[in-house]
Formats: sequence, C-alpha cells, structure tokens
Amino acid sequence: MPAPAKLFLASSNRGKLSEYRMLAMASGVSLAVELALLLGLDKLPEFEENAPTFAENAAGKALHYSRLWDGLVFADDSGLVVPALGGAPGVHSARYAGPRATNSQRIEKLLGEMRGKTGAERAAYFVCAIALTEHGRAKAIVTDRVEGEILEAPRGSGGFGYDPVFYFPALGKTFAEIPAEEKNQRSHRGKAFRRLLSSLSSML
Repeated sequence: MPAPAKLFLASSNRGKLSEYRMLAMASGVSLAVELALLLGLDKLPEFEENAPTFAENAAGKALHYSRLWDGLVFADDSGLVVPALGGAPGVHSARYAGPRATNSQRIEKLLGEMRGKTGAERAAYFVCAIALTEHGRAKAIVTDRVEGEILEAPRGSGGFGYDPVFYFPALGKTFAEIPAEEKNQRSHRGKAFRRLLSSLSSML
C-alpha cells in the first residue's frame, strides 16, 4: 500500500489544520493524505497577503513558503463576497472591521453596511481558493464557492467568522446552525479541498 501523500499547510493555526484533517477524512477521495503545519513558520520571512483576488493570495503564500520548505505546501485564502457591497468584504474579510477586530465586530460592521438592503441585494457567497506548490512551483490552484444570503441578525452558536449571518437556503439554516460534519460537506472550503485532493490524486 503506498505511503500517504504528505501536505504541509502554510499556517500556524492548529484549528485550521484540524479542520482540514476532518475535511480529508470526509472527502470521499481515495487518496490517503497526511497533513501537518509548517513548523517554525514564525521564524520564516512572512508573506503579505495584499493581492486583489483569493487565488492570487493563496498562490502567492504557497509559492513563498514552498521556496523555503521541502515538500508539498498548500495555502488557502477565503472570505465572504456580497455583490451589493461591490464585492466586500472580499479578500479583506478577516480585516473588514480592522486588523484586531473580533468576529462579532466584523459581523456588526457587515450588518451596518447591509442596512436597508432587501431581497436579492442580500445575496452573498463564500469563496475558498487553495494552491498546492512544491519547490516554488505551482502544481494546482482550485477555487469553489457556496451561495447564500445575509440575514439581518445572527443565528446559531457554531462555526466562526460570518457563519452566524450566512443563511444557507438549501437547509434553511445559517452556517452557525449546521453541525460541523454537514458544514464540511457543504462549505466552500470543503468543496475546494475535495477538488484539490482529486487534482493531486491524478498527479500521483
């Protein structure tokens, strides 16, 4: 039996690593993978995510760290897009209310910007882009999205980020009201990661 493909996540966030491990187990892709963080990431030169698109940020970050690390390195960039706000928060989703803002502060700013908007104006989608690189060369870049709408008030206690106000019509719930296992099947990150594993499977 072949050894699992080892992928290094260009992040120091153990919570994100745990999420990707759950996604890998539930992916339905036959490829066996082992996921790990880039150890000592804080000691490596930092990559500044200032590109205008999710894919460029993910690719830039993965390429940057793969030049400094041996093996397959992947990185992601994701966020919420509201067309009625000109695409905001977009690539600035994590910094929408300032670099040190809490999730609740980001949601509060979003709901303030959405005030007075109704119907189709409240349409939104989450996007996730993931790039896989090795030795400074891109091997795959995938993106996926999930459609929903922004509620006027938060609902649910699960998830993170904008999940409490992101209503998913297919289930009639916000992402914060959906069990983690089901969210992983439906989410932009889950869909993008399955695409990445499928691409990697065809390479090996």
